[in-house]
Parts: sequence; structure tokens; C-alpha cells
Amino acid sequence: MDVQTYMTGVGKAARAASRAMAIADTGAKNRALLAMADAIERSAATLLRENARDVEAAKTKGLDAASVDRLTLTSKTIASMADGLRQIAALPDPIGEISGLKYRPSGIQVGQMRVPLGVIGIIYESRPNVTADAAGLCLKSGNAAILRGGSEALHSNQAIAACVQTGLKAAGLPETAVQVVSTADRAAVGELITMQDYVDVIVPRGGKSLIERLMRESRIPMIKHLHGVCHVYIDDKADFDKALRIADNAKTQRLGTCNTMETLLVARDIAAKILPPLCKIYADKKIELRGDDAARAIVSGMKAATEEDWHTEYLDAILSIRIVDGLDAAIDHIARYGSQHTDAIVTEDITRARRFLREVDSSSVMVNASTRFADGYEYGLGAEIGISTDKIHARGPVGLEGLTSLKYVVFGDGQIRS
Repeated sequence: MDVQTYMTGVGKAARAASRAMAIADTGAKNRALLAMADAIERSAATLLRENARDVEAAKTKGLDAASVDRLTLTSKTIASMADGLRQIAALPDPIGEISGLKYRPSGIQVGQMRVPLGVIGIIYESRPNVTADAAGLCLKSGNAAILRGGSEALHSNQAIAACVQTGLKAAGLPETAVQVVSTADRAAVGELITMQDYVDVIVPRGGKSLIERLMRESRIPMIKHLHGVCHVYIDDKADFDKALRIADNAKTQRLGTCNTMETLLVARDIAAKILPPLCKIYADKKIELRGDDAARAIVSGMKAATEEDWHTEYLDAILSIRIVDGLDAAIDHIARYGSQHTDAIVTEDITRARRFLREVDSSSVMVNASTRFADGYEYGLGAEIGISTDKIHARGPVGLEGLTSLKYVVFGDGQIRS
């Protein structure tokens, strides 16, 4: 296969389909989503069979257990894919919504209309369920999508793609509105991220090495985040029980997610009281602790934290702990070492809470809640395409609205400019 020729064909077809998707009515989009969900459920046996081929090949190649786990489909995850598509169908359609309509002195009315981005290229690894989620979100937001999954999930992704095509056909929408790249050749990624004539936005869903490569090589704007170095700061005005629950959940509810706490900051005046019981919880859950000198003086057996630890997204059973002099020091630490992803304060002092919300420059900032809430489902967005730590366009969990843009619209009645 000539990869450049193939990808150019995919891009041209996506651009043509994007024009049809931009004017597709809500009913057609919802019919496609529901038909996709039905097709996934009917094809469960096929999906499991094709996924088993990928899993077996992954094990033969020596992929680590975590990667194999992310790759594996089960009856439960297949049912969840179908349910996710039905949830997207139930969400309000953002396309065509007009907001901020105001009269100007000239008599014209000026407002903004929500419109699709156009063609979205999504590059992801391992998780075949992303194929259904991404297809559903792009479709409902009126976009065309080019999906490039990892080579390790090729058979799974193609099987899911067949269900997506079934849904599009049933609703009378162009089948090229969602295309799953059929080659495992890595050159396809290089082509996709440079096809400026055909692709409007790239969304990477994968590890740091993938995103770092795309940041170097892409000629197309991206919706992305690179690191998730998330913090919880326990203030000396914190409720003790709330602090224990939040600091436990933020780290241990799930270790390998981008919104998992990686550094715990504790106000000096409360540290001697709260660290021993909290670190007992961590020890019982086999969390390795790395602390500064003050934290190690309170809790024995804690490893010494290095400068690198404060910068590190572990995605593992490791936690850094630092004792700080107060709110200012906590905010300074987050500004220096954070990744602008998700940071939380535990405090009963509303003035300090407001300062934290205002001064911490992250895509999600929380008061008295676990960082694990930072995702589209918990925010009421439905499914999400990912989380963005960028400051232009989408920021934070990216749902349907994040896959749209705004254009100005003007209503007049014959006015001309003098």
C-alpha cells in the first residue's frame, strides 16, 4: 500500500463528508448513533473474536500486562460502548445554537452560532472502545472523523468500524463520515498530522511519547494534554474527615488515570495530626510514599523525595508528599511543578477556597472534592474525547461543545453602513 496516496484519499473523503455532516439534522445523527449501538450489541461475538486475535498477538509480542488489559474487550465493555452511544444520542445537539444575540445601534442583530470544527483526526493507542466513543462524539457534533487506532488493536477497531458504518448507512449519512485507518503502517500517522488541506484538528489519545512526537511534527492544531501532575492541598482549616476521604480517593481510587493525585501538599500546622492516619491508609493499599524532610520526620519509613519527583506523573502506586507553610506556598508549588490539569484544596475557609480557585491556573480547580471527578461523565458532558490543558478553544474535559466552534451571525433588515 502506498500510504501517502491512501491517506490522501481518506482525507478527501472526510472533507467531502464533513460538509454533509455539518448540515445533518439532529434526528439523522441520533438514528445513526442508535443504529451503531444496536449493531455493536448484535456483533458482540464478532467483536470478542477479533479482539481475541489482537490480544493473542499482543501477548506473543510481549506487551506488558497493563497494555494487554487496556486492549481487552469483554461483554461488559461491549455493552458499555453501546450504552455510551445511546447516551450521546440523548444529549442536546449543540450545532446551530445561537447565543448572545444583541441589537447594535445600526439596527442589526449580532450573535454567535455553534458550528462543527470540520474534520477531526483522532490518534489513540490500545483501547478499542475509543473507536466507538470518538465516532459517536464526532458524529453528534456534526464533524467527520479519521480514526487511527494502535496497530495492536487493528482487528478490534476494524470490527467496531463495521458497526459504525452500519449505523451511518441506516441513517442515510455518508459512510465516510467516520473512517478507521486500515493500515498499521506508522507512516499513516505522519501523513494524518500534516494533511492541512483535509484535517482541521488532531486529538491524540495515548502515552507521552506519542503526544510528544505529535507536538514536534504536527502541522495541525491539537486538543491535548501531555502530563497529569495533579495536586491535593490540605489546608490547616480543612475538615479532618473530608481531608482523609479526599486524599485517599484522589490517589487510590484508580492509579493509572490523568486525574489521579500525584503530589499531596499539607499545611504545616495540620501535618502532624493528619499525616500518620492518612499514610496508614496509603500503606494498607501498598502506596509507596516519597516525602520532603518535614514529612519524613512525621512518618517513618517514607523515602526521600527528589526534585524530579515533584515533576513526575507516576500513574502508579507512588505518591509524593510535601509539607508547606500555607496557602501561598501551596499555590507557588503548583505553579512551579503542576501541569495545569487538575488541582484541589481541602478547606473550610471560603476566602482561601476562592483564592485557590482564582489563582491556581489549571483546567479544573476543585474545592473539597477528589481530583478523580475531572472527566466528562462526572461533569455532565456525557462521553468525552479527552482532557485539554491548552488555553485556546477547549480546556478541561472535552465533550460535544469542545468539538465545535463559534461563528458570528448577523440579522439585518436592509441596513447599510454609512
